[in-house]
Amino acid sequence: MPQLSGVHHVKLPVTDLDRSRDWYTSVLGLGVDIEFTEDGVVRGLALSDPDGSLSLALRHDPERAAALAGFDLVALAVPARDTVQAWLRRLDELGQPHGGVVTGHRGGSVLVGLHDPDGIEIRLYAD
Repeated sequence: MPQLSGVHHVKLPVTDLDRSRDWYTSVLGLGVDIEFTEDGVVRGLALSDPDGSLSLALRHDPERAAALAGFDLVALAVPARDTVQAWLRRLDELGQPHGGVVTGHRGGSVLVGLHDPDGIEIRLYAD
């Protein structure tokens, strides 16, 4: 059987691309790699973290974004449990609401309740 080697990227629907660009770059520290333009209008973005280990895409799609509001669609890996605590402090400094840190199923640390501008929950997870 052919082998899979990981996730290439995750694409998230958004209602307002500029607002989401600002949130993902300022809160999560991602950078914009590519803008996808259709009929002269930017409709999507490819984002990554500084070392290129994480790739997310944002796509203007208000209907799907509304349908996913409140759902914990993705858990982003962080290198260690103490890094989850560092994220907690960063989010607090930014005044970014979240649900705190809980124990994960494998005993790791999980920051829950962090929502992007469309209400999609982004969890930060360390085993």
